Amino acid sequence: MCDECGCEERNRVVEVGEDILKENLRYAAHNRQHLDEHGVFSVELISAPGSGKTSLIEALSDHLAGVGMAVIEGDIETARDAERIRAKGIPAFQLTTGGACHLDARLVHGAFHHLPLNGVRLLFIENVGNLVCPAAFQLGAHQRWVILSVPEGDDKPAKYPRAFREASVFILNKTDLLSHMEFDLERVKSEALSLNPYLRFFAVSARTGQGIPELAEYTKGLLKPLPSAGA
Repeated sequence: MCDECGCEERNRVVEVGEDILKENLRYAAHNRQHLDEHGVFSVELISAPGSGKTSLIEALSDHLAGVGMAVIEGDIETARDAERIRAKGIPAFQLTTGGACHLDARLVHGAFHHLPLNGVRLLFIENVGNLVCPAAFQLGAHQRWVILSVPEGDDKPAKYPRAFREASVFILNKTDLLSHMEFDLERVKSEALSLNPYLRFFAVSARTGQGIPELAEYTKGLLKPLPSAGA
């Protein structure tokens, strides 16, 4: 061991970190298989705190009546977001991490057993509010949506590139505030697409409903068709 830099300890930290990620990937693969066996399409939502993940789910639910939704909510403490979702008549289970800054695939799998997946076609997994840690941990969802709100500023894709590189959809929320903020819409779109040219981009306001019908139609297109009568 080098007394000056402690390189042996640093190598050990890297090895432990790699083991944690590998174990998480095994759980994530099992989660995906579990979801596929139940015919459930799953979307993970990541964003900074206050970007509007729960509000977005609430707004979408008004356009996805009859789809068969469920939600897993992730927070450090409280069950407030799950309570909001249940108030919309949607099954929801709250995961509290007790301090950890992200969900992991093992936690998510445990939540499956508290939801009626046999009657669900669309499952939202709302991660803990954070654009850093959640990006490194796959949960087994079919898509990851990254959400940015206008008040956060237009520089976030460049600052948090992994969150945007590994997402399928980029949602800009709170667009009703664009006229009140210094926010360059073209900049944020171009920087995000430079990191991931396959991103689908939606500009919405969960508060006013702007852009929500288009996002809902996109979401419906992701779902497997219902079996026909007599099939």
